[in-house]
Amino acid sequence: MMNATTAPAAMAAPDATSPGLTRTLVTVCAMMATLMQALDATIANVALPYMQGSLSATADQITWVLTSYIVAAAIMTAPVGWLSARFGRKSVFIVSLVGFTVASMLCGVAQSLTQMVIFRLAQGVFGAALVPLSQATMLDLYPAEQRGQAMAVWGMGVMLGPILGPTLGGWLTDAYNWRFVFYVNLPFGVLATAGLVLFLKDSKRDDKLRFDWIGFGVLALGIGALQMMLDRGEQKDWFSSTEIIAEGVLAGLGLYLFTVHMITAEKPFLSPRLFKDRNFAAGLVIMFAIGMVLLATSALLAPYLQNLGGYPVQTAGLLMAPRGFGTMMAMMVAGRIISKTEPRLIMLLGLGLIAWSLWEMTGWTPNVSTYELVSNSIVQGAGLGFVFTPLTVTAFATLAPELRTDGTALFSLVRNVGSAIGVSITSFLLSQNTQIMHAALAEHVTPFNRMLQAAGAYQYWNIANPATLGALNAEITRQSTVIAYVDDFKFMMLITLPTALLLLLMKAPAKQKPGEGHVEVLD
Repeated sequence: MMNATTAPAAMAAPDATSPGLTRTLVTVCAMMATLMQALDATIANVALPYMQGSLSATADQITWVLTSYIVAAAIMTAPVGWLSARFGRKSVFIVSLVGFTVASMLCGVAQSLTQMVIFRLAQGVFGAALVPLSQATMLDLYPAEQRGQAMAVWGMGVMLGPILGPTLGGWLTDAYNWRFVFYVNLPFGVLATAGLVLFLKDSKRDDKLRFDWIGFGVLALGIGALQMMLDRGEQKDWFSSTEIIAEGVLAGLGLYLFTVHMITAEKPFLSPRLFKDRNFAAGLVIMFAIGMVLLATSALLAPYLQNLGGYPVQTAGLLMAPRGFGTMMAMMVAGRIISKTEPRLIMLLGLGLIAWSLWEMTGWTPNVSTYELVSNSIVQGAGLGFVFTPLTVTAFATLAPELRTDGTALFSLVRNVGSAIGVSITSFLLSQNTQIMHAALAEHVTPFNRMLQAAGAYQYWNIANPATLGALNAEITRQSTVIAYVDDFKFMMLITLPTALLLLLMKAPAKQKPGEGHVEVLD
């Protein structure tokens, strides 16, 4: 079993004289790995209808292409720290990259739904380690005073990947074929692997480490069942389905047993020391909330623009792109100023911008102007960028170096679970509130409603005429959906605001002289 207190630091001895070019090359390779994994979480979404025809699958079956990847990646994120300490960070990183690239190519040549699901499972298994290992590498690669800029660069891949994934996937599917959604990983995977083989120095290994199968087993059960429940809940009408009830019970049981095991075991799978660090524990909760907003807003905005706003798919994608631009600019700014100012103030500004943009969205109608759409997207993206970079730096500032790889894996896991929960809850609320508001509005559709007796309304929405009654029902559904979207935007705003209180629990990173805290991982 893994003992985080005795596990070796997954890093080599400090060396402040490392060549800048080599460090840059490792950074680029780590960024490629991060972007590949982040993109593949959403890039296949828009290609599902095309896959469905090619693989002879039903609409319900084809969703397993997404579910299999998410579940496998979620389960295999947790043991990344143990694998890195046992086999060395470089070895695990390279094997994960090669496996992810090969699995991507196999997905591209899949001829049946069974093959596709199996290959997507393999892609999730190998891809799970890419984000936490790249983050741990970047944290160890740069001295403390440069980690803000390093995390800004790394965060661009994590934050921009899910945002740009659907746009890139749609373009590749439209211009070439849905299989190129997976083939696009080949050149980046080859280049990133070659760079890491040549320039990344391996970390120390502990051949005596034993794996905590009990801890991993119950955690895998809890996370896997939770992901399945969230992904399939809407299709199965949630807890009216026996499947969803069983998955909910298994999720609760698995997470409970994991918590008990972690507290009571002599050498648990994840060290309780991770949660005793106040900065890291508060950072996990904030990252969970940011994860909920990150994907949920994109998942809501795309159908809002297409179904209610009447925008074509390409135009809707372009209108969502400024959010990524705002994130990128904010990360660059935050990375430069984080060493000169209080990181918690930057995070407070970011949370405020996110909450303000969501508040503005509660006043939207389908006739919202293009200027307001674009400006709001930029503000919201900037808020995410101002939170993500200083949050990563502050959360890991006080964490012991030997816990860093475990910490990055847990950070990625919490973000992914938060994203899944955010998408599921907002989708559920949108569906339920649309039905509730439709029933509430329909109560006023009576022959005695004077508004329906006006000349225009009577002509187009005559409730005595079956043809015009259908048009009236469509308009009621449209108005109900708009209100349901407003409720979702309010919900996300209320998720964002309370997290600002957690900033009071965090300590600002100590000011360090140039070169302090630098852990070299290069040849």
